[in-house]
Amino acid sequence: MSQELDRRRVLVQSMGALLAAPAVLRAGAAAAADRGDGFARNNISSFRAQDWRDHFDGLGKATIIADTTSRALHFWDASGSDYRVFPTSVPISEDLTRRGHTRVVRKRVGPDWTPTASMVARNPSLRYMPPGPGNPLGTHAMYLDWPAYLIHGTHDTRKIGRPSSDGCIGLYNDMIAQLFALTPVGAQVLIL
Repeated sequence: MSQELDRRRVLVQSMGALLAAPAVLRAGAAAAADRGDGFARNNISSFRAQDWRDHFDGLGKATIIADTTSRALHFWDASGSDYRVFPTSVPISEDLTRRGHTRVVRKRVGPDWTPTASMVARNPSLRYMPPGPGNPLGTHAMYLDWPAYLIHGTHDTRKIGRPSSDGCIGLYNDMIAQLFALTPVGAQVLIL
């Protein structure tokens, strides 16, 4: 009986691998086709490679590129020697996504939160929230020169890696704390 059970397991596992193989091969080919040079542009975590030189003339005080497609934030310090990539949450819909060049205009530890008029129109139960565990901005916030658009933390870790914000770029609280410490006011930002 156990030999028969073992044979069935092997058969089921083999069939599963055969069924999955075409999808895996197609995904690999699509990733390699991204750049056209035979090398995949996506790494294993699906972050797209970014180079600040493709978007800016120089690094300035610091440079941030938030890629809403791959859901990653790329940071370079002023010298270019410190490069980091952070997983993010991104806007929940295309109409809430603002793209383009901006900059960090202020920073705050323990931010409070006031919903925008459009947020309240979609969800009338939303109210002002002081700093703390229920605050949707997490532990740190960096305000951009676009009103109501921020790079901030989140207490709800399920949001990272997903379209889940009303326009902001969200990071895990421990990661926004790192980014916050590294990023000076005046840092240039690009949302892709």
